[in-house]
Amino acid sequence: MGTSSVKIVELQDKSGRAILLNYGYVEQPTDIIRSSSREMEDQIVSIIKDIYKKSRLSSKRVVAALPSFSVFSSVISLPNMNKKDLAKAVQWEAKKFIPLPLEEMTLDWKIVPEKAPIKPIVVKGKTLASEKPAGNVGAPDTGPSESETGQSFFNKFLNRSKYKSAASAGVALKNNLKVLLTAAPKKIVERYIRIFRAAELELVSLETEAFALERALAGNDPTPIMIIDIGAVSANISISENNIPILTRSIDVGGASITKAIMTSLKVDIERAEQFKRDIGFSAVGPGGLPDTVKSAISPIINEIKYSIDIYLAQNPAQNKIEKIILTGGSAFLPELVNYLSKLLDMKVVIGDPWDRVVYPLELKPVLSELGPRLAVAVGLAMREI
Repeated sequence: MGTSSVKIVELQDKSGRAILLNYGYVEQPTDIIRSSSREMEDQIVSIIKDIYKKSRLSSKRVVAALPSFSVFSSVISLPNMNKKDLAKAVQWEAKKFIPLPLEEMTLDWKIVPEKAPIKPIVVKGKTLASEKPAGNVGAPDTGPSESETGQSFFNKFLNRSKYKSAASAGVALKNNLKVLLTAAPKKIVERYIRIFRAAELELVSLETEAFALERALAGNDPTPIMIIDIGAVSANISISENNIPILTRSIDVGGASITKAIMTSLKVDIERAEQFKRDIGFSAVGPGGLPDTVKSAISPIINEIKYSIDIYLAQNPAQNKIEKIILTGGSAFLPELVNYLSKLLDMKVVIGDPWDRVVYPLELKPVLSELGPRLAVAVGLAMREI
């Protein structure tokens, strides 16, 4: 659920391969994070029901994503210690970087392995309302109970996760431990639970967009990769290493900011400005022309990219560069954006293809290629169960 659209992708697991069954996409404001009214919740439920019906989807099991800007994530370094002490240390460290009281947050932490990648999560589970132990992961899903809070729902997912931290598995690690800490406001988790319950769908997993994008676009590449998701009202930047997003940042600048800048510069309405943006983008037409307006509008994103790279390299002295940048989101296809970023940052820049590891009919390739950047998060979410 983006701020300006809802995207749904349905995949089937066939011998470990992801098969595209169907997809749905509708452009309509759905800012469930910034607008938390019941009216907005009801509107989103209606949109989900409508797109589900019109897209002729079959599965009721849903994996959804919390927006990156609503989740706090950080990699912290702690001395090697036993599980009990480590849990207390993580709680203490969490207070240092989470700007909200911990009692208002749901927390998850995983030890970042030195070599073998893990797949850290925000929320994950199988048996939701049952109090059965973790050994019954394969039990039928029943969904959260009516009285269940976001915290208890979250904890049930964690307790039944198939991805266990090294500490809980009793793995002895040398030197300091790198711990990936993720926190989401309870109210937002509870809001998602209400929405999917009202939509008569079964919410089986809830995670962040950064993990979904890494899964869909980076695959099994262990090298440092930056993924830039330029949406309508915000841009999310994440750097992953060993298949784990270890640095994520968000900025309230997106495609709508570029459109507004063009409207002001050329004194045209929003439809004309949007068309100019899609047709010209970063194509050179001489000094003082439209591309200068576009470049000025996107400069905050450029600054955030450079700052994120500096932070990553400073925190990881063993690395001397990021291998490549993958673009996604609705503005990824702006003309000449790839070349502009590649020259400006002196790095390899590509548009991500979320369908690269998905099997689909060849006749759908043109439309799927066009929709790919918009559906990348949804593809990554559906791939989680495969």
